[in-house]
Amino acid sequence: MSQPEANAVQGAAPAATPKLHVGFLKNNLREYGMLISLVAIMVLFQVLTDGTLLRPLNLTNLLLQNSYVVIMALGMLLVIVAGHIDLSVGSVCGFIGALAAVLMVEYEWHFIPTAIISIAAGAVIGAAQGWFVAFRKIPSFIVTLAGMLVFKGLTLALLAGQSVGPFPVEFQRLSSGFIPDPLGGDTLRTTSLIVGVLAAAALVFFKLRGRAKLKAHGMEQEPYAFFLVKNLFFAAIILFFSYLLSTYKGLPNVLVVMAVLIVVYDFVTNRTTIGRRIYALGGNEKAARLSGVKTQRLAFLTFVNMGALAALAGLVFAARLNTATPKAGLGFELDVIAACFIGGASASGGVGRVMGAVIGAFIMGVMNNGMSILGIGIDYQQVIKGLVLLAAVFIDVYNKNK
Repeated sequence: MSQPEANAVQGAAPAATPKLHVGFLKNNLREYGMLISLVAIMVLFQVLTDGTLLRPLNLTNLLLQNSYVVIMALGMLLVIVAGHIDLSVGSVCGFIGALAAVLMVEYEWHFIPTAIISIAAGAVIGAAQGWFVAFRKIPSFIVTLAGMLVFKGLTLALLAGQSVGPFPVEFQRLSSGFIPDPLGGDTLRTTSLIVGVLAAAALVFFKLRGRAKLKAHGMEQEPYAFFLVKNLFFAAIILFFSYLLSTYKGLPNVLVVMAVLIVVYDFVTNRTTIGRRIYALGGNEKAARLSGVKTQRLAFLTFVNMGALAALAGLVFAARLNTATPKAGLGFELDVIAACFIGGASASGGVGRVMGAVIGAFIMGVMNNGMSILGIGIDYQQVIKGLVLLAAVFIDVYNKNK
């Protein structure tokens, strides 16, 4: 290569880099857009509520109020990615809470076997619905709509139309408890802060290691600037919120449960064979079947998983209220499904990320909390949430057609 040609190539390299960044941003606009939207919504409500939104007490309440939505959104994401839907999650959540209440209050069971039986019951419910969907080819919309009605009725029958409670203190700590502070901080829960620092450091470490592995195998990666800014931002957010929570009562127990589930499901969807097969199933069921994937069994397992997580969410919600009510779980399916779609899941299946669903759940949660602080009525809250959901699905369809 002549010197002029070499100089021309060198001169073109810097110009190509911005184009590469712009192209990457366009291809991943939905993922980054949801994160930017969450930050913008939090800043907006922080200003409108005169700083109330991010006060440690309200932040703790925000986590507790949305814990069950996040837990169920992880299961719903897999169902949606597989090309199905589950409308029964709210009713199953309420039914399992009622079952746990009857076992603990009326039959005086210990909370540990109660929790085990309850989660197993949720898995059985998911298996029953998944069997009709996967092996009998009945549309999931119809099966889970029927399940929603069935378990609403069973909840009423199980509780005899009345609330049942209170629960043992140990069970209440599942939702209302906080991790212990053996380091004995008075105004600052030192242990919770240290856990937050370790979590932020672990995030950066594992992301760097994952990027190094991709580079070693010659796989496509996001531009380093995006990678660095995104992960430093997440680490800063973890540190910031850990500090805020540490100035109150520390990290809630349910936050630890959510964090563990998020890490596990992120690993399953990104690093395991079954995770890749679920995406293949939702992307093209026929092609996946011809490739040797047992599509029926895979669809069945997504509903079993959804039932178990709905049961866990029912336990968390019941523990937070300290009672089981006939109306528990009413409308939960809206927030859970909306969280997945707002977080980037495709209505046609095959597309969706765990962190997207989590971000979508917190977008809904921040909107609910912020509008409640501002005194906006439940009627207009429902209107706004419905419009946000419609906009998210519209953007998905528009991008796909484009």
